[in-house]
Amino acid sequence: MTRGNQRELARQKNAKKQSEHTKGKRGDDGLSAAARKQRDAEIMQQKQKKAAEAGKGGTKSQ
Repeated sequence: MTRGNQRELARQKNAKKQSEHTKGKRGDDGLSAAARKQRDAEIMQQKQKKAAEAGKGGTKSQ
């Protein structure tokens, strides 16, 4: 009855693969939806400010 063993090994392999796949993701960070939204908005504002400064200093307009 090797098929049962193969299924079990495949399940274990898939479980390990899924856990490694989700390991690097943020997941549940303990913040409420409003707090997460506020944090993400601040991060985006910083990125936009940095991009605007990089674009302003490096190019000329005609």
